[in-house]
Amino acid sequence: MSKHAELPANLPEAAPSAIPAGLPRFIASMGGIGFLRPAPGTWGSALVLPVALAGWEASLALGLLLSLLGWWALVRLPEARQDPSWVVVDEGAGQSIALAALPAAGVTGVLLAFLLFRAFDILKPGPVGWADRRKGAAGVMLDDIIAGALAAALLLAARWMGVTL
Repeated sequence: MSKHAELPANLPEAAPSAIPAGLPRFIASMGGIGFLRPAPGTWGSALVLPVALAGWEASLALGLLLSLLGWWALVRLPEARQDPSWVVVDEGAGQSIALAALPAAGVTGVLLAFLLFRAFDILKPGPVGWADRRKGAAGVMLDDIIAGALAAALLLAARWMGVTL
């Protein structure tokens, strides 16, 4: 008898995937940044900060791109649906959304966007906490997207009140 069990003959053969096995993990960890210690979420958030130099449009575009790629990757990684610490594409997406509220890349504005996003992501107030309790890829991604939107809303409100960022 062989070491490998034989499959029943009536089972369909699985089609080979065109997606390399490591690609979803690469995306979810943002190129491996999620494996840095300590505080991988902070590293993931910091990674996208330079996009602020390209303006709010680039920040928003990156936030949307990372949101879509993150969802795509997470539905292909069963182990990532419980939001392990190495999954940081959600932090990259949320931080990029927060940066989209800045009119230009000033150090004060970028630092404030970073601090507000990280505070909302860690403390999980109101809708951030609600989204964090969702199951699967939606929960993993949505809490950070909402945290980024809340940070952006506060930054926009500050700008509306005349605060220079």
